[in-house]
Amino acid sequence: MRNHIFCFSRRRLPPYQCRFLSYFIPNDLYDPPFAPSPKPHKAKKKDGDKKKKNSDNRAPNKIEAPKVPLKSELPFDFRYSYSETNPSVGPISFRESPKFSPFGPGRLDRRWTGVSAPVQGEPDRERIEEERNRVLGAPLSEEEVAELVERYRHSDCARQINLGKGGVTHNMLDDINNHWKKAEAVRIKCLGVPTLDMDNVCFNLEDKSGGKIIYRNINILLLYRGRNYDPKNRPVIPLMLWKPYAPIYPRLLKNVIEGLTYEETKEMRNSGLNSHPLMKLTRNGVYVNVVERVREAFKTQEVVRLDCTHVGTSDCKKIGVKLRDLVPCVPILFKHEQIILWRGNFNQEQPSDSQC
Repeated sequence: MRNHIFCFSRRRLPPYQCRFLSYFIPNDLYDPPFAPSPKPHKAKKKDGDKKKKNSDNRAPNKIEAPKVPLKSELPFDFRYSYSETNPSVGPISFRESPKFSPFGPGRLDRRWTGVSAPVQGEPDRERIEEERNRVLGAPLSEEEVAELVERYRHSDCARQINLGKGGVTHNMLDDINNHWKKAEAVRIKCLGVPTLDMDNVCFNLEDKSGGKIIYRNINILLLYRGRNYDPKNRPVIPLMLWKPYAPIYPRLLKNVIEGLTYEETKEMRNSGLNSHPLMKLTRNGVYVNVVERVREAFKTQEVVRLDCTHVGTSDCKKIGVKLRDLVPCVPILFKHEQIILWRGNFNQEQPSDSQC
């Protein structure tokens, strides 16, 4: 039957196509698309060899679960953010109960107070400083620093950590040590509110991680691990399983600014809103030069306005608090994502004790 069908189909084709098909059509019409192929025979292994192999592989592949509660010898209190919180300012209330530790129930040998997990006992500062100097080793030469900078400072570097508005967070310390396993230095790109005070960021990075800043350019940092760093002897850093709710702190602004009357405060706020903005801040931008710009503006102006459109209300208040301590100045209004700053009486000469 198949021969008749093939012959019929070939009669209706042009001669050149018939010759082409006749070259490829096999004589045997039974040509299944998937020909059965014989499977190679595998010899059965003996049960004794199999058990022996499993017993050999069981020991190295076994991963022991970490013992809880974890005990860390780090000589500082554990906080969610080290650079964006002030330990001297205590909260007035909490948004969640302090009994819920972000490290998990029973996973840490420290008690969570709602703000931090204080270290138990008084740490030996001299021994800690000696151990840190031992890990850092001899200072790097200029050639070694230039080689590390050229290797890690570029934007396409794989060993990079982004530092956002949370600042130097607790879990970032673990990320830094993970990068230090395979790299001598890690590139840190800082954005947002922490860039107002880069000195504070550098101090907390060196103090909490034990490394050393070898390069700093605007908002780019290179953190060196040290000559004698051993990944196998890295410190135990228990991770936070979630971000704790921020506590409730005292109110930042008052209805009447200290040193002014109610009418003067109201007039100053209105004049600040109607004044020309000193500069416009973007969301998650680089605010390295904001403090100097505000200081220069206060030499000729009494009130300064910063345009923080699309920055966010929370970040606006954080910027105002940092400027209050760094400039220094007095924030008098946060409205419609605008920051109004008053230079206050800080520039006036204070009377000495003898005059008092």
